[in-house]
Amino acid sequence: MLLPIRTEMETRHTPLANLGLLCANVLVFLLLDFSGSDSGRAIKEQYFVLHGDWPVFYQLITYQFSHGDVWHLVGNMVFLWVFGSAVNAKMGDLPYLLFYIAGGMFAGLMFAWKTPLDLIGASGSIAAVTTAYLVLFPRSRVTVLYVLFFVGFITVPAMWIIVLKVIIWDNVIGPKLGSATDVAYTAHLAGYGFGFVVAMLMLLLKSVARDQFDMLALLKRWSQRRAFATSVSSPAARAQAQLGRVGKVDGAAAEATSARDILMDQSTDLRSEIAGFLEQKKIPEATGVYEKLLGLDPEQCLSAEQQLAIARGYYDTGRLPQAASAFEKFLARYSHHSDANEVRLLLGIINVRDLQQAEAGMSYLEVALQRCTSPARRDLAQQWLDQAQRNIGRAT
Repeated sequence: MLLPIRTEMETRHTPLANLGLLCANVLVFLLLDFSGSDSGRAIKEQYFVLHGDWPVFYQLITYQFSHGDVWHLVGNMVFLWVFGSAVNAKMGDLPYLLFYIAGGMFAGLMFAWKTPLDLIGASGSIAAVTTAYLVLFPRSRVTVLYVLFFVGFITVPAMWIIVLKVIIWDNVIGPKLGSATDVAYTAHLAGYGFGFVVAMLMLLLKSVARDQFDMLALLKRWSQRRAFATSVSSPAARAQAQLGRVGKVDGAAAEATSARDILMDQSTDLRSEIAGFLEQKKIPEATGVYEKLLGLDPEQCLSAEQQLAIARGYYDTGRLPQAASAFEKFLARYSHHSDANEVRLLLGIINVRDLQQAEAGMSYLEVALQRCTSPARRDLAQQWLDQAQRNIGRAT
């Protein structure tokens, strides 16, 4: 068994819509199924089941919130939490909620079109969310719980686990090998298709914020590299570039674009490698790859938790100049992070005590002193401020 349990995508805002959907699914199960009452079962059968032979409009919505048993519910909610939180944060609460409901409705319609059987469960909606995650964060990594002869965890690229395992193996190959016959594979596949297409359209229409790591950006860079490789390998294209001013300019521009894209892809691969090492607590390996990343682009900064882990790794091993530089990048990008003031205080101490940069240390310590809420932290900041002033006095 392979079960995704966490992604590396951090959510800066609480995914309220996703939390609401989780609560709604659990609440419906508790009211209609867990109680075991005859009235609960009757309400579920009448209002929370999609009857494939003659579906009613409201059933296309309500069926998404009912489940067959507790394991059906838990499995769906795990997937919803793992992939839905990041998608919710990216789309926003209301667009995400509408996307989720629409994905389930489309999955239900496709199921009813193919079979007259009854349908319950959030699987179609969550399938849409899963492929939306793939479109928005294709280069991210997912931590997976595996249960074979023993139990463990492994971090793999999201594209591998979603495409190969969740979609192809579970819903295409698995059914042909005699998997459970009461699983609505048609609804799953319809949900996957809906999520992928609609998320791509949202990127194209810019109704979701674009970045250089989403699926459209990856496809664009692949297309540019392919076009550049074709133009370079074509004798006619080379001759045209030599004979005309426009051709020369386009060739240079294509080469520059290709170089930028290659650099971006290399940076993305290195960032993924760093995330994998940090997940495995291999800090020396992570810092080594981080240095390769800075060699490609000195302005690179990791996610808040990853950047802190790298900086603390340097600090713990006594590589204080590198630690100071990594902490400075963290503050420059995440100045309002909950740990930002602790970082200012530590960075001030490192500069004063270890790097003999009293003036630089004072600038951090003064801000840290103003924002400290703990008396012990204020006393520590004041202590090192006084030390910095003494150092400056001796220097003059």
